[in-house]
Amino acid sequence: MNNTARTLLVIGYVWPEPNSSAAGGHLLSLMHLFQSNGWQIHFASPAARGEHECDLTEEGISSSEIALNCSSFDTFVAELNPTAVLFDRFMMEEQFGWRVEQACPAALRILDMEDFHSLRQARHEAVKKGQNYREADLFTEKAQREVAAIFRCDLSLVISEFERDLLVSSYQVPEELLVWCPFLLEPFTGRTPAYSEREHLISIGNFRHAPNWDAVLWLKREIWPKIRRELSEVELHVYGAYPPPKAMQLHQPREGFLIKGWAEDSRAVMARARLCVAPLRFGAGLKGKLTEAMLCGTPSVTTPVGAEGIQGSLPWPGALAEEPKEFARQVVALYRDEREWQLRQTCGYELLEQRFHREKIGRRVLEQVESCLRNLQSHRRRNFIGQMLQHQTMKATQYMSQWIEAKNRQK
Repeated sequence: MNNTARTLLVIGYVWPEPNSSAAGGHLLSLMHLFQSNGWQIHFASPAARGEHECDLTEEGISSSEIALNCSSFDTFVAELNPTAVLFDRFMMEEQFGWRVEQACPAALRILDMEDFHSLRQARHEAVKKGQNYREADLFTEKAQREVAAIFRCDLSLVISEFERDLLVSSYQVPEELLVWCPFLLEPFTGRTPAYSEREHLISIGNFRHAPNWDAVLWLKREIWPKIRRELSEVELHVYGAYPPPKAMQLHQPREGFLIKGWAEDSRAVMARARLCVAPLRFGAGLKGKLTEAMLCGTPSVTTPVGAEGIQGSLPWPGALAEEPKEFARQVVALYRDEREWQLRQTCGYELLEQRFHREKIGRRVLEQVESCLRNLQSHRRRNFIGQMLQHQTMKATQYMSQWIEAKNRQK
């Protein structure tokens, strides 16, 4: 098939905001990956427009607004007739997957998980209950929905090796349905500010994301007072999109705890900080704030959950800790030790080169997509569970959606 004739339809859960979240940046990088290989990209979403969304037209990407539970999408997708459809998160596959299968049965269906939502939910519930997360907590209704979407799709992009292995071992998802696709990052080039040119700590993350808000609260209540006792002149600058009033109430200049809110240029503020702190108690996927810290030459202190899926067998470019006292101790020690700080910075550059190299990862992902396109029918025949779920779920979802559409029409 001629590459110039290929079209990728991306159905987004939200309009991409690459400066607000790692998910937005990752989705945009995926579109650029296909675009660089000659694909035409069309983005569509039923979501309301975001305050910080990127200009897709400037990126050479066309876009459309689509509606939930409306047959107008059937006409839209049939006329577009895409070579492949990428669903941004499993909720979009649930809403539109059956319609794509009916209108464009030959289109390759790809699920971009972003992160394993069921894993994040299970860990969140454990934190709220004051318990340790257990693998048994994973087998929830949300997990059934999410894994069913993986089986219904031809390929699923999994951002973390840990989550890929979990899907295979705990849910018996065939490896041929999964594509490991971490962040696609450019290798480090150029100079970043030296240790002596930096000051203060930075914490960054979209406030609408529950793990980030929990981390800010934990910082304020349990960790920052311990750091501040040792580093009395140091400030903590907390950045993030969409800070709610309850977050602004934490702004305490006298305590050195500053809620800065939206950062128009997150790399600029990251590069000025001496350390990035990310005390994440739960979550899933990869943490963009931590790979961005590496790009900016900023060592980080985080938890094992924060580091999960990023370092592989390589040393962490900073320090890891789970308890507030140890977390604060690691921050203080690394903030003061220039030699260790420089060693951790170098670890970050090496980690980016070995595990997040855009060209190497992109080539492997595109090869798997091309292979699946060439052998789509045999690939689908081997995925009998997916065929079964497609048949059963499509009927149930189809009838529910048509009922909602008819109800809306009466209104």
